Amino acid sequence: MGGFRLGKPWKDLKPYNVRYIENPSQKELRELTLKHISTAFVSAYGNIDRITKRKARMQKYTYIIAPREDAHLYSVQIIEPDKAKKILEIQKKYIEKQGELIEINGYYGIGEKSVAVQAFYTKEAANVAGMQQVLMFPRERVETEDRLKRPFVPKFRLVYTSGLEIEDMPGRMAIIVDLENWTTYVINSDYFGESKKGILRMFNELVYQLGGLVLHAGAKAVQVGDKRWGVGIMGLSGTGKTTTTFSKQGELAQPIQDDMIALWPDGSYSITENGCFAKTFGLTPESEPVIYKGTVDPNAWVENVYLNPDGTYDFSKEFLTPEEVKRWKETFILTGADPDNLDA
Repeated sequence: MGGFRLGKPWKDLKPYNVRYIENPSQKELRELTLKHISTAFVSAYGNIDRITKRKARMQKYTYIIAPREDAHLYSVQIIEPDKAKKILEIQKKYIEKQGELIEINGYYGIGEKSVAVQAFYTKEAANVAGMQQVLMFPRERVETEDRLKRPFVPKFRLVYTSGLEIEDMPGRMAIIVDLENWTTYVINSDYFGESKKGILRMFNELVYQLGGLVLHAGAKAVQVGDKRWGVGIMGLSGTGKTTTTFSKQGELAQPIQDDMIALWPDGSYSITENGCFAKTFGLTPESEPVIYKGTVDPNAWVENVYLNPDGTYDFSKEFLTPEEVKRWKETFILTGADPDNLDA
């Protein structure tokens, strides 16, 4: 198989023959983004807005590595191990031809139930690396001083190559999930959600194996009398979890985190992410002041928000004038639009 082997992340901390850009700063990731991604723009607020080819996660191109006879055990399609290895060998060669790989290390969750995550990105996904670094808890928040002196040892691994196409796969892309070895490989997606979900999918499986259950829920702290309670805000995507979690309901309710929480048999829950990944369409300072302030913060990372000529965001843009199409034509072509349709 050309040298590619499936294996546990902690057994081979540097599996590719490349120069690793280890845990770069947010400033360095911004510089890499602007150098290597032609569809990334600096807004009037000083943050970066990337226009992506993929606008959502692609479940139809997501595969669990498993033998055919186990297909009924999974809610998505499977890919047999031999075929997966062939594709992942192509990815390995692509990575090593690039010569450099961004490495982001951190934790999902804090405390005793935290999970160590190692994520690799080729440079054309530097913005995704920057976003994922924000959502992870840094080692300093989780590890002891003694542990910080030793090499980082991951439980999960994510390998993300947005610039690689797989010719003989549907859509020329694949998200290949190796649950046995706690590794997810993302090929030919430039959408951040595949990075976030790649880690959370493995987290879901691990929590289930440990007797817990991951809920699609935000988390708030609520003061009732002299007691402080943790509350989960459950809901499907787009139904208002983030809005409810971050909206103000008096002085006795405070947001904890945005998205997924793990519920344990003793009734406690633990959190996952150190940040917020929120939809922005229709966003206003009146409707969601916390999310709005975060989105226009110079340190934010933004995807697919319309930029006005002066660099400000239009969060409610639905239609483009011919002049606006002309202004953005090159970006549309770079993100997969048919040039003939743009000239119509």
